[in-house]
Parts: sequence; C-alpha cells; structure tokens
Amino acid sequence: MAEHCKISAAIVAESEERSRSYAFGYSRTKRLIKVHESVTSPPFCVGGHDWILEYVPKNGVLISVYLVLDSAGAKDVKAKVRFSLLDNDGVPVPSCSHTIPEHVFPGKGSAWGVFNFVKREDLERPAHLIEDCFTIRCDVTVMKEFKGQQNGWFVKVPPSDLHRHLGDFLKSGDGTDVTFQVDGKTFSAHRSVLAARSPVFKAELFGAMKENSRDPVKVEDMEADVFGSLLHFIYTDSLPQMTREGDDAVAASHLLVAADRYDVQRLKLICEEKLCSHIDTDTVTTSLVLAEQHNCHGLKEACLQFLASPANLEAMKASDGYVHLKSSCPSVLKELIARLLPVELKAAKDIVMEI
Repeated sequence: MAEHCKISAAIVAESEERSRSYAFGYSRTKRLIKVHESVTSPPFCVGGHDWILEYVPKNGVLISVYLVLDSAGAKDVKAKVRFSLLDNDGVPVPSCSHTIPEHVFPGKGSAWGVFNFVKREDLERPAHLIEDCFTIRCDVTVMKEFKGQQNGWFVKVPPSDLHRHLGDFLKSGDGTDVTFQVDGKTFSAHRSVLAARSPVFKAELFGAMKENSRDPVKVEDMEADVFGSLLHFIYTDSLPQMTREGDDAVAASHLLVAADRYDVQRLKLICEEKLCSHIDTDTVTTSLVLAEQHNCHGLKEACLQFLASPANLEAMKASDGYVHLKSSCPSVLKELIARLLPVELKAAKDIVMEI
C-alpha cells in the first residue's frame, strides 16, 4: 500500500497544478515483479478531477509509472505530468525524472505515463531507499478553460452578420457597377458579388460573353419581383418574406426557374424543397412539369409518390393541368404509368416506356 507523504498546490490562470509524493515498499515491489501486479495510490484531486498514480514492475528489471484518470463522467481532460524518483533528501533524481507533454485523457480509466521509468539497479541504490521505501513524486497540471467571469467569457463572439451587411450594401446602391433592365424595372448591383455567387453571371459579366459595362443588361422572360428576390438571395443567402399567404408555392416556382437559369444551386434546392411541401391535386401537374424541365429529381419523385394514390391520380386526371402535362411532358406520364403497373407486368412496363 502506498503511503501519502506530502502535498502542495498552486492555481494559475489557465491551469491547476498539484504535486503528490508517494512512498512504496521496495520489498513488496520485488514480490510484485514475480507476479506482474501493479500498485496504485489513493485517488487525489487536480483540476476538479480524480487521479491515481499507478506503477507496474516490468520484466524483472524495469518499473513503469502511469497517471490514471479516475473521475466518472470525465471527458477529454487535458493534462501534463512529470514523474520523479526522489532521493533521501526529497530531491528529484535527474536521471529518473520524466516530463510527459500535454495529453488528452478520453475518460475514466484512461492512462498515460512512462514505460521505463526506472531500472531495478537504480532503485536499489542506498540514496534512493529510506527504510525499504522509495518515493515517487507526481506533478500534475490540468489545463482549464480560462473564463473571465463565473458563468461566461470576457469576449462573446456574435454570429456572423455578413448577410446583413451585404444586404444593406445592395439596398444602398453604393459602389454598384452594373444595372439590369427587367420587366420595365431597373436594378443596380455589384459585378464581383454576382460573379462570386453565380457562374452564369460570372460568364456574362467577366467572361467571353460579357456585357458592355456601360449599357444596362436586359433580362428577358422574367418578372421584376423574381429578379429582385434572386438578387436578395445572392447577397443575403436567404429568401425575402412573402407578402401574402399562398405566395410561397407560386414564388418558389418562379424563383426555382430563375435559380436554374443562373445556376444558383442552393437557391434552387431551397425552392424545390418548399414545393415538395406544397403538393396537392391542384399543383401536382405544374410541379411535375417544372421538375422535368429543370432537372429537379427530388420534386419529381415527391410528385410521383403523391400520384401513386388512386384518389390523387383521379383528381389529377380531372384537373386542367392534366392536358398541359400530356402535351408538354408525355414522358413523365409514361414513367408514371410504368410505376403504377404491377411488378408482374414487367414486359408491359417496358412497352410503355418504349412508346
């Protein structure tokens, strides 16, 4: 059994350090060498965690020493340790002192130390034994998070507000260097911001097909409100608020087309996700056509699953959108029919898909 000899403690700004010295009986150690058993110290506390000093005789000639984390619930505790064999005057023996750099102890029972801490012949020197005991000192430093207050930090970093600054930049019109004419309305923007967010804008404004910087860029086949929402997203990475109930699905449809046109993929996926949550018998045909024409695989799958219900299929067939679906995307109807046919009719499915 290890005997406690002395303790000293010091607390600094970002760590807590404690020194523990334990005396171990040498005669008992020689017996343990034969059976390969270890000896542990009583638990001691450093940095709010319990620790144990463990030494293990090895191969009859070496002694290994380890620091063991003994706190239940502890996780990823950072600590560094120095092991020292003390002489008769209580002074560390330089040749038998080892410093272990900072190490992360994952949890209770995790250990770190020195495999060949001291040789048997060094341990048996008279200067290292007092009344058949040798003493090991363990200096443990537990790294702690430095907090400026009891329940907080000196500095609290706020969330990013880059989107707000860029949105204000767009609204102010400061430094704009390109204008767009859309459905009778003029929009001013910054070439570099647009090019950074859209490869299509980059090609139009900086590439071989770039527009004359002095002339307004005319955008055909797009409503002004939709283009304004596109610019809002490019600058803020967010959608503008809808002004009326029910606008979500309609606005998402138009904005999806704009996002696909200018290759703003995140916006396209946001619109696609929104449309998936607004599928009903009145909108399913429009959404299917949109999905087919703009390669929206998720939206298409959601529509086809909705139409797998016989009631939904009958309602869709009776709607005005059915005629438009037949004329604009007949391939989608063939895919739907092939899905609805029983598995046994594989040949029939193949025939439908080949028509």
